[in-house]
Amino acid sequence: MKNDDIKFQYRINHRIREKEVRLVGDNVETGVYSIQEALKMAEDQRLDLVEISPKAVPPVCRIIDFQKFIYQKKKKEKEQKAKATKITIKEIRFGPQTDDHDYNFKLKHAIEFLKEGSKVKAYVFFKGRSILFKEQGELLLLRFANDLEDYGKVENMPVLEGKRMIIMVAPIKKKAATSSPSKKKSATDKPGKDSGSDKKQE
Repeated sequence: MKNDDIKFQYRINHRIREKEVRLVGDNVETGVYSIQEALKMAEDQRLDLVEISPKAVPPVCRIIDFQKFIYQKKKKEKEQKAKATKITIKEIRFGPQTDDHDYNFKLKHAIEFLKEGSKVKAYVFFKGRSILFKEQGELLLLRFANDLEDYGKVENMPVLEGKRMIIMVAPIKKKAATSSPSKKKSATDKPGKDSGSDKKQE
């Protein structure tokens, strides 16, 4: 298991074989100690002697709660993994004079990509003298961004990079729909059938 993999990355207590270690940390006086001294100090504090830098001479150790140390390492790795989550980028290529049929076909694909959580990198490719239609390409990308506004958020305005004018659209994170509380009908909301008819005439 992953937890075990993290544990076995470190030598602790009697698994540390060196004769001397360098202790660091807030709960000790930094310096070089014999392994027996270091183990005794860890035992006195009811903590573990953990080797954190095995390649140093002598290896560097800390006196800490090993279980807590592993928990924090696991938490940090999880956070880093979450930040490094890969985002798929789908590319859509236009020509500067793309007709409506081709445009709508590619727009449909872009909507599908955004719905599945991918980013869309759309660009107009200018081949040869078609660079003269630069403004036309920019208008096409702006139209594209506008047509996708319900599905994606534009990360940057059209920018020319070499022979390509690029726009990037990121998917919109949908918020959970909140249902409005239903209005309960009070007795006064009921038809006039019951109102006033409960009084008996004498």
